[in-house]
Amino acid sequence: MKNKNKEYLEYRQRKRGKYPVPTADIIIEIDNGFILIERKNPPYGWAIPGGFVNCGESLETAAIREAKEETGLDIENLVQFHTYSEPGRDPRFHTITTVFVAKGVGKPKADSDAKSLKIFNERNLPENFAFDHQKIITDYLRWKKR
Repeated sequence: MKNKNKEYLEYRQRKRGKYPVPTADIIIEIDNGFILIERKNPPYGWAIPGGFVNCGESLETAAIREAKEETGLDIENLVQFHTYSEPGRDPRFHTITTVFVAKGVGKPKADSDAKSLKIFNERNLPENFAFDHQKIITDYLRWKKR
């Protein structure tokens, strides 16, 4: 399994080329917590809902679309939180993500490409995060306390 994952990641790096890829992630607040998705595909772990920005799409539109696709939720009160650009933040290739925070409306449901979906808070964080999402959640929790 490990060799297949390595081959997949190398393939993705070759396909993306030499320029950073824009992504949008969205911390969805709901039921006194926030949603994380357990990834079914590599890199594995718990992740903030999000994904790639399509050509012709704004960061805000991408975040709202990804929220709907990955959680089934509508979004209210979208606020830009922070941009993360560390070259090694995604093991597949260099991505630059803009993270948003918003309120989720509806009943969350994991998309078919997710292993599971769960509502977390600062007292019950998972141990295995994907990407740099542990840092993002730590920054978010610090920001919420201000």
